[in-house]
Amino acid sequence: MGIAVLTALLAALLAVGLTRTSADESARRTLSRIADGAADRADTGAAARTSQARAVRTLGALGIQSASIGRGGAITSTSPLAREALTPARQRTLLAGRTISARDDLGGTLVLVEGRPTDAGGIVLVQRTSDATADSDRLVRRVLLALVIAAVVAVVVGAAVARRLSRPLRRTADAAHALAAGRRDVRVPVEGPDEVAEVASALNSLSGSLSRSEGRQRDFLLSVSHDLRTPLTGISGYAESLASGLVPPEETARVGGVLLGEAKRLERLVGDLLDLARLGADQPGVAPTPTDLVALGHEIEAAWSRRCAAVGVPFTFVASAPEVSTLTDAARVRQLVDGLLENALRVTPSGRPVVVEVRREAATDVVEVRDGGPGLTDDDLAVAFEPSVLHDRYRGIRPVGTGLGLAIVGRLAQVLGGTVVAGHAPEGGACFTLRLPREPDR
Repeated sequence: MGIAVLTALLAALLAVGLTRTSADESARRTLSRIADGAADRADTGAAARTSQARAVRTLGALGIQSASIGRGGAITSTSPLAREALTPARQRTLLAGRTISARDDLGGTLVLVEGRPTDAGGIVLVQRTSDATADSDRLVRRVLLALVIAAVVAVVVGAAVARRLSRPLRRTADAAHALAAGRRDVRVPVEGPDEVAEVASALNSLSGSLSRSEGRQRDFLLSVSHDLRTPLTGISGYAESLASGLVPPEETARVGGVLLGEAKRLERLVGDLLDLARLGADQPGVAPTPTDLVALGHEIEAAWSRRCAAVGVPFTFVASAPEVSTLTDAARVRQLVDGLLENALRVTPSGRPVVVEVRREAATDVVEVRDGGPGLTDDDLAVAFEPSVLHDRYRGIRPVGTGLGLAIVGRLAQVLGGTVVAGHAPEGGACFTLRLPREPDR
């Protein structure tokens, strides 16, 4: 709006300046031509002096003020303004046969002065500048009026457009402040220009995302609080019994075993929480080195085959090539696969398989963990790596851990620069596929 007014003001100043300059120059040229004509007329006829007097009268009839000077210095004029303009210096100029073309200020009146020498002496024409530019002044007033009207229209239109733009922006700003204050039920109408509507839509998406995220955080904290309280309750109860002497000597070893088991369970939960917190840091520790995933798979096989056999679960390692070399952090990959195997072994019944496979795909190296357990539903796959979601769904239905293992796996995959997805295994259970980016020269 301010720009429109400033533009109109600059245009007005430019138009007025150009119009006045053009009008002044046009008036001067016109008066000059009249002076040339008057001088020619004064030089005609038998008596030059008579012809000059006749030219002065003709100019007076046309409304042009004039004065003449004879060779003897006599001045003839019916116009005080013209007589005043015929100064001694100008008289000498005319009598010397030179022309005069000037602007002058005669008693506060701006005039145009044109003088021409004649055979009888000289003639001077005087015209007020205001008279000469009267038409242009009217044009300037009309231009100024048009520009004023244009500025008013611009202000009105600008105010309307600004109001139309600012209303949804104000609503969006108010909604953003409400979000910052903790409200999550904020919704902004998606309206206005495309850019403003896009901001409103993004704010609505942000509100929904924050609401879902904070809901999951609350559920996660409730779940963790419950899992922490359970072993603490057991430890506290048995500790009070021991402290009160209520446990007979022959039961001490059994109670100590229960306390140790609950303490280890609590330690495992706290360790998982710490791992999850570390992996959520801005710069988790990663040390990429040349790694043969097949060799790493054989190490995993050596560690897990005996553990799986102890509970009747056959362990199989499959490698699609003798060597699958990549640049990654072998310790982090091992931590990730151990987490997946821990989860698989917990739910896989005796006699059903657990499989680890290493293979090479078009642009990635793959480590896959499959099991013959109860598997996951299609709805489970979308939230498999969310903290405690599957834990809450299957608590009391199947063996569950702390609810943080798969969340740690998801974070580890991000730390390694890869991805991990959940799916259905051909063995009948769950399948977790880790894809690591391969270097171009490998």
